[in-house]
Amino acid sequence: MSSSARFCGVTIQNRRERERAERHQLIIDTARDLAEAEGWDAVTTRRLAEKVEYSQPVLYSHFKGKDAIVRAVAIQGCGDLARLLRKARPSRGQSRLRAAAEAYLEFARERPALYDAMFVQQSDIPWGTDEVPQELLDAFGELVAAVEPVRGDRDLEALTEVFWSSLHGIATLMQGGRLRPAHDKTRLDLLLGALSLAQDEDRP
Repeated sequence: MSSSARFCGVTIQNRRERERAERHQLIIDTARDLAEAEGWDAVTTRRLAEKVEYSQPVLYSHFKGKDAIVRAVAIQGCGDLARLLRKARPSRGQSRLRAAAEAYLEFARERPALYDAMFVQQSDIPWGTDEVPQELLDAFGELVAAVEPVRGDRDLEALTEVFWSSLHGIATLMQGGRLRPAHDKTRLDLLLGALSLAQDEDRP
């Protein structure tokens, strides 16, 4: 085979791979948009195939079904959250813990369907194992970095899990309309104060 023929073959293969990657991302983006507009119950493979203008067999060549699509959305959402938390890092002298908490709650409030896919929907994502996707590690790592200044003698990852769990509880209850909106700042002040106070009490 001539060098020009080999080059042409590589070019065609690269184009096909690029087109497949673009089609893959289009399915994910469309699922996110549809879920934000109508909720996850409205997201079906049939509707997605119609919206992206591909046949269902083509869609299934990318994802085994809706659960796999939600999983992909969740993983990319964790990447989005990690970047948002990184961007929210404050300048010197400001509370990194508060900045992370406010950014996290804003993310949950502005992207409810995405947040639902990440932390509420059933998923086979291997949380807490060696196989956890990098996007999840990045998001958790940003929370760890925010908690580190108030850790004291406490286990850093466990303390971060308590912080995350508290934020998740606030976020989900807020989305369900079960918390008083006028007390958002008070709740956050109490949470951050409790973490910092506990640190001070640990000191001899």
